[in-house]
Amino acid sequence: MKNIVIVLTGGTIAMRIDPNIGAAIPSLKADELIGEVKAHIKGTQIIERELFNIPSGHVTPEKMELIKKAVEEALADPDNVGVIVTHGTDTLEETAYFLDITINNKKPIVVTGAMRNASELGYDGELNLTASIATVLNEESKGLGTLVVMNNEVHSAAQVTKTNTLSVNTFKSPEFGPLGIIDNDEVLYYRREKSVKKILTSHIESKVALVKMAAGVEGDIIDFYVDHGYRGIVIEALGRGNVPPKTLPAINRALENNIPIVLVSRCATGRVLGSYGYLGGGKGLFESGVINGGALPGQKARIALMALIGAGKNKNEIEDFFKI
Repeated sequence: MKNIVIVLTGGTIAMRIDPNIGAAIPSLKADELIGEVKAHIKGTQIIERELFNIPSGHVTPEKMELIKKAVEEALADPDNVGVIVTHGTDTLEETAYFLDITINNKKPIVVTGAMRNASELGYDGELNLTASIATVLNEESKGLGTLVVMNNEVHSAAQVTKTNTLSVNTFKSPEFGPLGIIDNDEVLYYRREKSVKKILTSHIESKVALVKMAAGVEGDIIDFYVDHGYRGIVIEALGRGNVPPKTLPAINRALENNIPIVLVSRCATGRVLGSYGYLGGGKGLFESGVINGGALPGQKARIALMALIGAGKNKNEIEDFFKI
């Protein structure tokens, strides 16, 4: 019999409405969450491990490290064919991407959650768990890295993002679409992605900032991060990779203090490039030592930079990771 380990960390998938406050809070225990799913799955043993039961906004880098450790321990057992992690959806893509770049194992890792809590009609938690189990059991899932399974779609952790605050089909891969779908408990893959670069580290650096550019933004927030001991900064730039001119003194100061700065775009799709040579344009930024973050969104570039700094990588090694 095949074994699948489900690491439970909380989120909407494990919540109900508290009648006293009229809002969803962590409520479901492991047997309540997985009981009916176990009854549906035949020929596979489901082993649950309740790590914690917290909302995704409470997930910290330290919590991500605990999730990674639990996943690696489960993968190390030859009797386990794969691992599923249940997670709140607000930061699900960040934890999934962290697992994707820091775990080097061919066995399937799936991260899933729910957009509706267990008190709501159309609760999608059990559906997503069942689809995740089908994904782990599928032979074609091996070697694809960490996958995100929601709403009967399989996505690459490196490409997927939460696009809507409410919809059950919120998780999308805007640039390329899903890797496949789950239909009647059968996984149908459309395409395979090349493997992401790995960062083998047991530590993630928490003091990495994410700064979003907008019209008229100045550099004071960047100065704040420099003054308060931050080890890295990710900037979500305008368009193709440009910043307002008044941010430049602070950016240069950070670089002079050997703080790596990774530049990505605030746009939903597309990569940054040094296409513009005016003051604040990407060409000058990259020439000054800012690192090109490619097509990653800011929240994932931050996870990568946290892992790279935690692994003790130098600037050249950081640049190499972000190269497409």
